[in-house]
Amino acid sequence: MAKTNPMQFLQQVRSEVGKVTWPTRRETVITTIMVFIMVAFASVFFLVVDQLLSWGIGFILGVGR
Repeated sequence: MAKTNPMQFLQQVRSEVGKVTWPTRRETVITTIMVFIMVAFASVFFLVVDQLLSWGIGFILGVGR
């Protein structure tokens, strides 16, 4: 593996960062809102599944009479 001095490394990093397509502020906000909505849906889904499994296991074991 070829060794690079620190100055060359920083130049290469700067060059690569310049090639990155950064999202706009609007894209970032929309994506963030979408993530929060999906987290809320997932939370409700797993709450319902957990409650159903808890009820079902309790019924099977005779605890939920």
